Parts: sequence; structure tokens; C-alpha cells
Amino acid sequence: MEIAVIWIPADIEPSEPAVAACLTHLRRHDYRLNGIVRAPWETVEQSMIDGEVDVVVIADRAHLPPDRSPRIEVATAGEPTVDEDRQVSG
Repeated sequence: MEIAVIWIPADIEPSEPAVAACLTHLRRHDYRLNGIVRAPWETVEQSMIDGEVDVVVIADRAHLPPDRSPRIEVATAGEPTVDEDRQVSG
């Protein structure tokens, strides 16, 4: 099971909708939550570099800093469910 943190930028208020979207994403992907971080991006980035975190989940692509590390996932309402992922066309 991969270890994830939720990163919510400090200027996002209210934070509850973003946290809820991210928690749904974590449950959908069976990630183990290591915490919710409201610190500067560099704090999250260092956790990834140190190997403490496998994935960072954010609520909105607009929250990403332009110089981010590559392993970041966005929890969006338009994501397919597990059943939709398994459907085979044809």
C-alpha cells in the first residue's frame, strides 16, 4: 500500500472541500494516509525526496507549483470509478 499525503496550499480557504475530494481519491486508490500538509510546497517535496511519501494528492491542478516533482495526482470529480475502468469496449 502506497503512502500518501494530502497537500492543501495555505491560501486555500475553506479547506474542507479540498480535503474531502482528496480523501475520496485516497480511498479509491487504497492509499494509506500519512497526513494533511498545509506547509510550503518545499516541505512536501522534501518528504518525497526522503522517501517518506510515495504520492502527494491535491484537490485541484491549479494548486500545483510550476516546479513540482513529477509524482502528483489530482483528485477530480470526473475520475472514472473502478467499474468504469474495467469495462471493455468491443
